[in-house]
Amino acid sequence: MAASLTIRQVRSAIGTKPKHRSTLRALGLGGIGKVNTLPDRPEIRGMIARVPHLVTVVVTADTDDGRA
Repeated sequence: MAASLTIRQVRSAIGTKPKHRSTLRALGLGGIGKVNTLPDRPEIRGMIARVPHLVTVVVTADTDDGRA
């Protein structure tokens, strides 16, 4: 059972550090209100930890485990 993270950008990247802007781009976000769903992995959690003041995160558990 894998989990996924739904990430929504809630604040503007204008005036933030260049590393914060590039982190948002790496997360697939490009503006306020943009949403992206990514797998729950340590790399993604680390990127979110860099910009917690700009995004909100919802964790959802995927119930499909691939078995028939």
